[in-house]
Amino acid sequence: MRMQKGNISVQTENIFPIIKKFLYSDHEIFLRELVSNAVDASTKLKTLALRGEVPGEIGNLRVEVSVDKEAKTLTIRDNGIGMTEEEVKKYLNQVAFSSAREFLEKYKEDAAIIGNFGLGFYSAFMVASQVEVRTKSYQPGSVGVTWTCEGSPEYTLGENDKTDRGTEVILHIADDSHEFLENFRIEELLTKYCKFLPIEIQFGTKPAPSTEVEEDEDKKSEELLPNIINNTNPAWRKNATELTDEDYRNFYRELYPYSYEEPLFWIHLNIDYPFILNGILYFPHLGNNLELQRNKIQLYSNQVYVTDNVENIVPEFLRLLHGVIDSPDIPLNVSRSYLQADSNVKKITTYITKKVAEKLEELFKKDRAGFDAKWKDLGVFVKYGMLSDEKFYERGIKFALLEDLEGKFFPIEEYIESVKPLQTNKADKVVLLYTPFPEQHYAQIAACKDRGYSVLKLDQVIDNHFIQQLETKLTNVSFVRVDSDTVDMLIEKEEKKESVLSESETKKVEELFRTVVSASEASLQLKALSPEEQPVVITRSEFMRRMKEMQSMQGGQFGGFPDMYNVVVNTNHALIANKLLKAEDEAARETVKYLYQLALLNQGMLKGEDLVSFTAKSLKMIE
Repeated sequence: MRMQKGNISVQTENIFPIIKKFLYSDHEIFLRELVSNAVDASTKLKTLALRGEVPGEIGNLRVEVSVDKEAKTLTIRDNGIGMTEEEVKKYLNQVAFSSAREFLEKYKEDAAIIGNFGLGFYSAFMVASQVEVRTKSYQPGSVGVTWTCEGSPEYTLGENDKTDRGTEVILHIADDSHEFLENFRIEELLTKYCKFLPIEIQFGTKPAPSTEVEEDEDKKSEELLPNIINNTNPAWRKNATELTDEDYRNFYRELYPYSYEEPLFWIHLNIDYPFILNGILYFPHLGNNLELQRNKIQLYSNQVYVTDNVENIVPEFLRLLHGVIDSPDIPLNVSRSYLQADSNVKKITTYITKKVAEKLEELFKKDRAGFDAKWKDLGVFVKYGMLSDEKFYERGIKFALLEDLEGKFFPIEEYIESVKPLQTNKADKVVLLYTPFPEQHYAQIAACKDRGYSVLKLDQVIDNHFIQQLETKLTNVSFVRVDSDTVDMLIEKEEKKESVLSESETKKVEELFRTVVSASEASLQLKALSPEEQPVVITRSEFMRRMKEMQSMQGGQFGGFPDMYNVVVNTNHALIANKLLKAEDEAARETVKYLYQLALLNQGMLKGEDLVSFTAKSLKMIE
């Protein structure tokens, strides 16, 4: 065959600048595309061999990647199906006419072919000034063919002396892409994109492991073995019945080699109708963290890494999980970099959500003690899921837990029933008392316990949103933080206490407290409480505090709403009813100031100069 020249059939005058600038968001993708093509060529050969269409043995199929820094070339070599001259003309000279797609149509029941677009090969021109393809078909009597192109529609095609089956793609790396001549960079990319491809990927060699201890270093074996980058049969491609717990843990370590914690448990996904999807999702130790755990799910398409940004395929709350999802039915755009809208996406999302909910419910029913022990890590995830997905809420309400201050866990409905007799208010709502700060609210909690009330610990970042949801869904329930009012008023009953003060005495007490309580900072309330209550109590509006905390969680400033609090004076306390009213004016004002500062101190709100003067006064009183 004489040397031929021609023009590549494209739809525009020069498609190569478009490929280089716009088709792929990251130039490093070229290696994934070329290695994937080489794997496809090997998979095609294996498929044909199984059908008896390849004469003789096909041998060990492997893709080799090599760098020649001196020649400034990067080579991807396979011993797969190869191409004839006519196939080269057909597949390399007609951009977007994909051989993989045609082959898939013919052998779709037998082969799992990665490429489906026909543009992957041309990603080579993002980093190469010239691309040379040396290939020889598996078919008897075939001759070697070399195709060369310098990034324009012009190419050359001629015979070569290649004797072995397969294809070599030789990239002459451009001056602005010399990073791809560094061994560490190529190995990094192969590990990232090709770690689980189904055909062995070799990049150089490595020393054979030593089998015996030898004293003389020079005498150690110098045998070199192929450096195989990938695991061709990862755990998610196996049946769950083949795998032990240790297999799952080992695969987790393979996915996240720098993780220091074992996963809590995992879910093995396997479905082949109405779409194909395999994978393993791991539940990590989340604790009280919503942010650091995101984007740890890796998306694959037939074992080719696509992305770890799965926001369009996995609901937001499920992105707190770790693991792998592999599906050829996930619609990728031409560069495989982005997911496209498709009916299968919604089906896959629904399936994954359902499987996760089923797994959690199964654990809850089978091992309640174990489930309780894991709740500190599962709580954020389950609550986030219930807030994000209505279907997940319907399942989650059965196994979502509430924790009391004794460290006991209760399903939500069970807890409501247990506190209903004592904690139902005059509006016939069950009041669930809670605190995020048990130490800070010690006095209020003690007062609640004296009345036989139960107090929950709700200290997770998402709890404000979660209790809002429960109040909306469970209309007979109200959540009240223990510092939102005096203990007498946390669960309002019909009965009211009478004040021991007359109207004029009450007015005098109010005037005294107005000298120390700024109306711009706090509201002043005089209430006839139990004589055992504190003389002065600081409380905060439940509504206002929730709004502020939710805004803070969303990263914004809560403009327009000052940080107000309530100063509640117990007119039935002996210090108010007796000592304060009988004291001289100056002494009365000093007592009022001291009682007010004592209430602020109890809330951790007394600071700076006021705290110093309060301490000095307390010491003086002791002296």
